Amino acid sequence: MDRARPRLSRRRLLKGAALAAVPYALLPEPRAGAQSAAVDYPPAEWHAASSSNYTASVRPGDYTIDRVIIHVTQETFTDTLAIFSDPQKKVSAHYVVRSADGHVAQCVHETDIAWHAGNWGYNTRSIGIEHEGWIDQPAYFTDALYEESAKLTAAICAKYRIPRDREHIIGHYQVPGTDHTDPGPYWDWVRYIRMVNFA
Repeated sequence: MDRARPRLSRRRLLKGAALAAVPYALLPEPRAGAQSAAVDYPPAEWHAASSSNYTASVRPGDYTIDRVIIHVTQETFTDTLAIFSDPQKKVSAHYVVRSADGHVAQCVHETDIAWHAGNWGYNTRSIGIEHEGWIDQPAYFTDALYEESAKLTAAICAKYRIPRDREHIIGHYQVPGTDHTDPGPYWDWVRYIRMVNFA
């Protein structure tokens, strides 16, 4: 028996498509990585370091966090993120702050141990913040970089009850055994600590 197929109107097609899409609309947004939505500092963008470049941990349960270490990248923001993503580099920091606008990228979760200080004891007890620029080029230390970094450091200090002073917010050069000199002579510590305290 030869029957004619029922004709589908445009309205029926659209109605069916809408009903088919409903379950997908209720699903969470797809994520680039398993931890992409789980930044520790809400204004930050997640940009994962390679898991070969840090140690998984459960801080502060495993280790007390009592320091923030300030670094200068000696690279561009983009190149720094690429270095942290490269499993061959064996280096990372928790955060990177861009010079031009103070944009913050998080590369390692605060619970994990970033490899930024060159000293295992200091790595286990600190949060590392890299700042885009070069130690001998103070133009990279913009108002936006200082402002956004100070807000980030203030949030970390509040979360872990770290005193907002120079004993607990230190430069990479202050880490025992380091050969680094960052953040260098042009980093304005007086201004920075004041901004952290007023953030």
